[in-house]
Amino acid sequence: MTAPGRSARTVLACGEVRTCLLPSFHALDGRAAAQLLRLRADEHVRVSERPNLYALSPEVLTGVDCRLPTANGAKVRAVGTVISRAALTEGRLLQAGAYFSAPAVGPDVRRPWGHYLVRPGLVEPFGKLPEQATLEGVLRGAGRGELDLGAIAEDLLAQLVRHPLLDNKAPFKSRRTHLRWVARRTTDGEGASLRRFTLAEDGLRTMELRLPETIPAATAAGLCEDLALHDWLLTTVVHMLENSRLGAADGPSAVLALRPAVDHLLHLWMPSAHVDPSLGHLWEVLEREPGFSRQWQNLVQRIRDQLAVQAIPLLHQALSTR
Repeated sequence: MTAPGRSARTVLACGEVRTCLLPSFHALDGRAAAQLLRLRADEHVRVSERPNLYALSPEVLTGVDCRLPTANGAKVRAVGTVISRAALTEGRLLQAGAYFSAPAVGPDVRRPWGHYLVRPGLVEPFGKLPEQATLEGVLRGAGRGELDLGAIAEDLLAQLVRHPLLDNKAPFKSRRTHLRWVARRTTDGEGASLRRFTLAEDGLRTMELRLPETIPAATAAGLCEDLALHDWLLTTVVHMLENSRLGAADGPSAVLALRPAVDHLLHLWMPSAHVDPSLGHLWEVLEREPGFSRQWQNLVQRIRDQLAVQAIPLLHQALSTR
């Protein structure tokens, strides 16, 4: 039995992150970002200005008593609390996420809520946890009556976008993305590793990690939030280029279609800026395959080339009028 106030050794951590453009015509400054993300009156929002403006909300807890998602249909009831939090980058990109950890074995009976409240972010199964089935079930997505991290994250996001600070006039249209992630705990001194990252339809991404016991679930959530943010940037700029019809549309129309990327997005690319150093090396894996920064630099160069090409006639016109 675990001593009061102490958590059992966890074997699995799971989470989901939703990322979107803040519905505000103007980016929020640090003070406004802190006001937006003040989810609790008893804790302050963490705001940093270097290397970019980044605000992270306090954590909030959601009590759960339901079945865990499982790929094999096993009905595993679990009770505990899910942690959710939100982040705002450069006053422009809003994220909301939810995550929890689970031990290999839980109690056979439900305990009073006080037991779970002193173990924030821990969800205990009744009996033995089917680790692989739960891992695959979380990546697949929750079914009816199962613990739905995406719904918790979406509820938080919906709460934030209704804030009176926001005018609901986003400077351009974009799509939300959501990243589901799972992390199994390693043994025998094995280090952190990234096992799988996939792109699916409808803005869904999935990621599987291996993490030592010494790395908290919150640290893993930070890595996944950073990855989700940069994946959103890539996805959004790709769509902008596709919609600009480069080579088919007339020059001014293409430039107008790409201007939001220049005004609002290109300066946001800063991988691992807010990732814990213990997991920073995992970004190197993503740089090799699928090659996030290589793709980003290619997109940025295409936009800059297009702007340069369109500037040439204007330069000739200016010289000819002298």
